Amino acid sequence: MTLRLDQLPFRTPATVTGVAWDSLTSTEARRLRNLGLDEGVRVEALHSGPIGRDPLAVRIGRMMVAIRKSHAQAVIVEAIAA
Repeated sequence: MTLRLDQLPFRTPATVTGVAWDSLTSTEARRLRNLGLDEGVRVEALHSGPIGRDPLAVRIGRMMVAIRKSHAQAVIVEAIAA
């Protein structure tokens, strides 16, 4: 099942299949790359803020980070079957 990272159900492991880099500013794209977010990386949405699911806590590999919902919308993932 392919969807955006902001649509991924919590605690569902997934693999990044693509990132819409052109929808992000150069600063936003650089930050996501510095966090290790790129194709082939394993991610998992953990929890979100109380209003509008923003920011989103995401596990990228072994690291947990908070990213904006608008940034998560640029990340395409495929859920890993259990």
